Amino acid sequence: MKIGLYFGSFNPIHIGHLIIASHITNFTSLDQVWFVVSPQNPLKPSSSLLNEYHRLHFVQLAIEGESKLKASDVEFHLPKPSYTVDTLAYLKEKYPQHEFAVIMGADSFSNISNWKNYEVLLKNNSIYIYKRKGFEITDALGADIILLEAPILDISSTHIRNLIKTGKSTRYLLPDVVNNEIEKNNYYK
Repeated sequence: MKIGLYFGSFNPIHIGHLIIASHITNFTSLDQVWFVVSPQNPLKPSSSLLNEYHRLHFVQLAIEGESKLKASDVEFHLPKPSYTVDTLAYLKEKYPQHEFAVIMGADSFSNISNWKNYEVLLKNNSIYIYKRKGFEITDALGADIILLEAPILDISSTHIRNLIKTGKSTRYLLPDVVNNEIEKNNYYK
């Protein structure tokens, strides 16, 4: 099976994430997309992160019933902070029957030279890149890249957290089940 790994904090998962994943399963050769919830991104401050188990639960709620989408806690069991190259090595060893690829936005790819062992990551994996406004891919750095024209919404988890903090509605930005869970537990206030 060909599996695309969509890494992120998903703090919280929103409609934009789900649209990209759905587009990828519909219009590429990937059989599944795994949302790999990162407990701690080495390039982002962890102070604003909700507990990783809550974020994983949001992903599970958001994709319930979707056979081509899966929530993954693989990085919960690996050393922190999480590094994509290490997670891929672990997954390839644990699931040799699968072929893995990495999914990322053009914004992340433009920053990839800051990633741990990025040359190894690019040499050994296909990279599915969805276009992002303001970020052009001018050099593939020798990587096997597949550039996607996925529908992109200009929303972010940071924007959603700020809306929640200021008491504004996040309806239509989040799946209803995630929005209800956040409201019920007063997360991000």
